[in-house]
Amino acid sequence: MFCYQCEQTDRTNGQPGCASAKGNCGKDATTADLQDLLVHALRGIGQYGALVRALGEPDREADRFILFGLFTTLTNVNFNAGRFTAMLREAAITRDRVRARCEELAQARGMSIEQLSGPAAWQPAGSLPELLAQASTVGIQEGLEQVGEDVIGLRALVLYGLKGVAAYAHHARVLDYESEEVYAGVEGTLEFLARNPTDVNALLAQALELGRLNLKVMELLDAANTGRFGTPQPTPVRVTPVAGKAILVSGHDLGDLHALLEATKGTGIQVYTHGEMLPAHGYPMLNAYDHLAGNYGGAWQDQQSDFTKFPGPILMTSNCIVEPLPMYRQRIFTTGPVGWSGVRHLADHDFTTLIQAARALPGFRETAPVETITVGFGHDAVLGVADKVIDAVKAGKIQHFFLIGGCDGAAPGRNYYTEFAQQAPDNTVVMTLGCNKYRFNRHAFGDIDGIPRLLDIGQCNDSYSAIKIATALAGAFGCGVNDLPLSLVISWFEQKAAAVLLTLLALGIRNIRLGPTLPAFLTPNALGILVQQFGIQPIGDARTDLAVALAPRAA
Repeated sequence: MFCYQCEQTDRTNGQPGCASAKGNCGKDATTADLQDLLVHALRGIGQYGALVRALGEPDREADRFILFGLFTTLTNVNFNAGRFTAMLREAAITRDRVRARCEELAQARGMSIEQLSGPAAWQPAGSLPELLAQASTVGIQEGLEQVGEDVIGLRALVLYGLKGVAAYAHHARVLDYESEEVYAGVEGTLEFLARNPTDVNALLAQALELGRLNLKVMELLDAANTGRFGTPQPTPVRVTPVAGKAILVSGHDLGDLHALLEATKGTGIQVYTHGEMLPAHGYPMLNAYDHLAGNYGGAWQDQQSDFTKFPGPILMTSNCIVEPLPMYRQRIFTTGPVGWSGVRHLADHDFTTLIQAARALPGFRETAPVETITVGFGHDAVLGVADKVIDAVKAGKIQHFFLIGGCDGAAPGRNYYTEFAQQAPDNTVVMTLGCNKYRFNRHAFGDIDGIPRLLDIGQCNDSYSAIKIATALAGAFGCGVNDLPLSLVISWFEQKAAAVLLTLLALGIRNIRLGPTLPAFLTPNALGILVQQFGIQPIGDARTDLAVALAPRAA
């Protein structure tokens, strides 16, 4: 195996990358290689998908399969090699169906179509050893000796950005929100990658085009979430348990949470959110369920401790699963794209066994004293008081805005975000999104003339809300976003974060501080281009970086 798609990447060797029997995320070599092969197969579907789309009959089922397949290859989503073997067979069947439709359409119109090669011609081997042999020729470093590490790194940037786009689009799709423009963009990117591009400028242009596509995807997902569950509203969330049977839900998928709330209505079972599910409490239709009891635990990397202590079953709905410990392996369930060998997987929102487990387990014995944190500051909530915010800025009461968000993780250096947020002066406002918020969301920030100093905007995909807020403020002050008293301090971890970063760059947002480490797949040359064009810089010392952000700007 070789993998360097996330911030967990092994950096102890000369060349960064996980290349042993098991990656730092816990992914074994077999699963890693099958994931590489699945990406190769999906490129082939994309090749024929783009062609059949050009003939006027896009294949929506193939597009849905592409989104799901790419999602399963994200960091900390699916570790089940058997599931990948099955998806490889399904990928070949899907590709062949789309190819046959291309040929049928062309023949009906008296046309001939090109017989595509590369991924479009791939056929799955008959056994696991043979599949792994096929995978050895299609990994992320394919062609390294011929094209060099800069090209390989930029291809990786495009692929990993595409994985993030696909994950967000899948979240929208399962809520019945889809877009032919998005599907066309995903197919086009797969077709682009299938050609093994070597031009650095073309790769950078494709990366920025993906960023623009991801903005549309995040807008689609925002419409899906608010269309189904209402517009987020500032809402206090209990972070201490109440007595009774309990289920814990982690991940990102609000549709799964809603289905579980419906299934457990009237059972007496309390449902708690974990990790990136925390913002669910801000949606009126979800918060209306009395048995949505609160949030339990912290960010994803704390789950082994959190899940061990939780006295009920756990449902993982998307990334970010880590290897289940023996103490809770028999009471954790997966759904959607998530998988772990030996862990029970629930399909079609059939939560029967999960509910049975909740009834059999003890639940919380006692109700703890009430403690709350507040979520739900989406773009509608913030822009609803925009006049107060603008007046506070003009009066000098708000000096600066910080967006401190992104993914959390276990790597050293992430205390930087805690220090940065807590040291931000009292006349500044901190906006946050993603699970990075757990680094500081229990700190007492107070308010400025009734405006909370900490605004929890939501999940990582709610970067869309942050963009809308920043754009609206720029419009109100008659300036560009880069001219606002606004600093972006971002923690990245996996491929959704890569997609969001590409969106910010595509919008021309400059001087983003990124950490705790820079992506291993970006070579010094590629990083130099991003520094030159966009001013990307690594995080440093929190106090020093804060002082730089607050320093008067040159006229």
